[in-house]
Amino acid sequence: MARNKEGLVLVLDVGPTMHAVLPEVEKVCSMLVQKKMIFSKNDEVGLVVFGTKDTNNELTNEVGGYEHVMVLRNIKVVDGNLVEALQQLPRGSIHGDFIDAVVVGMDMLIKKYGQTNKGKKRLCLLTNAASPTKDPYDGTKEDQVNTIAEQMRAHGMKMDCIVVRVTQDLDVDKKILEENDYLLNAFSYKSSTKTVHVDSPTSLLGALRTRNISPVTIYRGDFEMSSKMKIKVWVYKKTSEEKFPTLKKYSDKAPPTDNFATHEIKVDYEYKSIEDPNKSVPPEQRIKGYRYGPQVVPISSAELEAFKFKPEKSVKLLGFTDDSNIMRHYYMRDVNIFIAEPGNTKAIVAVSALARALKEMNKVAIVRCVWRRGQGNAVVGVLTPNVSDKHHIPDSFYFNVLPFAEDIREFQFPSFSNLPSSMQPNEQQQEAADKLVQMLDLAPTGKEVLRPDLTPNPVLERFYHCLEVKSKQQDAAVPPLDETLRKITEPDPELISQNKAVIDEFHRCFELKENPKLKKSSRRLLKEKPTGSNEEGLGSVAVQAIDAIEYTSRVKVEKIGDLDPVQDFEAMMSRRDGTEWVNKAIQDMKNKIFDMVENSFEGDTYHKALECLVALRKGCILEQEPKQFNDFLHHLVKFCQEKDLKSFGEYLASHEITLISKKEAPDSEISEEDAKSFIVKREPKAEN
Repeated sequence: MARNKEGLVLVLDVGPTMHAVLPEVEKVCSMLVQKKMIFSKNDEVGLVVFGTKDTNNELTNEVGGYEHVMVLRNIKVVDGNLVEALQQLPRGSIHGDFIDAVVVGMDMLIKKYGQTNKGKKRLCLLTNAASPTKDPYDGTKEDQVNTIAEQMRAHGMKMDCIVVRVTQDLDVDKKILEENDYLLNAFSYKSSTKTVHVDSPTSLLGALRTRNISPVTIYRGDFEMSSKMKIKVWVYKKTSEEKFPTLKKYSDKAPPTDNFATHEIKVDYEYKSIEDPNKSVPPEQRIKGYRYGPQVVPISSAELEAFKFKPEKSVKLLGFTDDSNIMRHYYMRDVNIFIAEPGNTKAIVAVSALARALKEMNKVAIVRCVWRRGQGNAVVGVLTPNVSDKHHIPDSFYFNVLPFAEDIREFQFPSFSNLPSSMQPNEQQQEAADKLVQMLDLAPTGKEVLRPDLTPNPVLERFYHCLEVKSKQQDAAVPPLDETLRKITEPDPELISQNKAVIDEFHRCFELKENPKLKKSSRRLLKEKPTGSNEEGLGSVAVQAIDAIEYTSRVKVEKIGDLDPVQDFEAMMSRRDGTEWVNKAIQDMKNKIFDMVENSFEGDTYHKALECLVALRKGCILEQEPKQFNDFLHHLVKFCQEKDLKSFGEYLASHEITLISKKEAPDSEISEEDAKSFIVKREPKAEN
């Protein structure tokens, strides 16, 4: 048997109490075999069902007993026939005994592989454990389970047990359920068995490990607490993103009669000289280069190797800090788990003591890690204690990579708490939002829905299904999304219909408007309605403009032009690649407004200047810069008085442009009354 080849026997309950969920069982088991055909095409799988009226297994012929257990397929390499068999499981009429079925599956693995391939033999039991089990000829049921578990351990077998109880039958005896759960838990304690209880078709899809990934350490060595204290640890990946299978290019040029053709395509690259396109450049005449300003700096392979940072393989403690200092958004990559070296009692005790001390003190450890020799970089990460609540599982640490200064993106966004009261929810709106959140709670009764460890990736699952359909018929249409997968990507329709009143109340409390298209600039919005400062004027226009702005700049504008100054101003204000752009945009807009007012001929640019002023006011509110706008408006009015431009002052007064009040921006020092009366106060002075 190949080193990475797995031998698996599926043991499926098809009795009467399982009929309701058998379609989902067929689906998940078929998906398991489909993935094996992609990732592990040499794996071997057998199929056993129990709860049938008929009996067909070798143990019955050899020793008797083991009734109502059928071997539908002996252990063979995965193929399309197995997928079809799993998609058409028989419906049994007898309450089967899962212990008998496990023994039959175990017997198949022993006869197939013997003592070889330990750790690569697996049983997968899928049942609701609602049927009674028979009493053994000798001893108790618990003794029988212990004997089976001992044999599984001796032959290096593992077992996954999935207990499916989607809808509980009221006629099922509770004592039978309790007894069967106890026996299954005994398997978990006595052997390498993992038991999972699921209560929905979605959880069933994620409960069965459709792809078997062997645990591989990324580090084995010392955890250096100091120069005199080191703990032997092993590091594994705890989470890692599952990627799409690699799609390869194949050629159809091989003759159809060639059974040994690989159809693979070999790609060769050839480098040509610019001066002589017909001349090839050999590798020894090529060199890498890096652009540095207008020039390209050549770097040879030897120099590049000398540039590399070459730390020694190690994991070193840098210190400890409060867990509150490590923000959740600092976590950068996949999660690793640190465990003590298996079998090393001193290391296990040391790791446990350190983990429990950090847990009690609400601390975490900061460590520097170089996983392997020759690694081109070192990572700094945080160790979070993982104290086990089970006596047979030792304590450990979770490891997350922390960012360096270059990795952090500091984008400036205005705080919601600093927005004016008109842009914050009232009590009725807040209550409606609270009810909406409570309605969509995924764990209302303690049973969490869409648990990450039981929720499959719907995109990947659909891809595998489409691939299986295409393997049978190449021109087949893409099948629709499976209803079980749809429950992962969409809200529960039944839940939505039951809480329609809550959703309607939320709609009533919030005026929902269609989001304007990005091509429609705020300048166009401003033209649709004149500017003003009261509820019918500036306030409503400002709110429309604020809602319309998408604070994302596609083009990096660096100055305000004459063609569309408002759009340029908004683009500069939305830039988050530096802290200087907000102040630069405000200052440039001030200068632009002054130029328009001063160079105006009989007020021909007043309308455009007003648009710019409204945009500046709106931007200063969003960025919490009310003082800059208020000081500018004071200065602009004074400038109009000194330059005999009272016509522009009257134009502002007619459109009720005011200062930014404390109600609009908490940082403002201007009251609402003073803001509204600002233009009115100064108009007489301009006339005198």
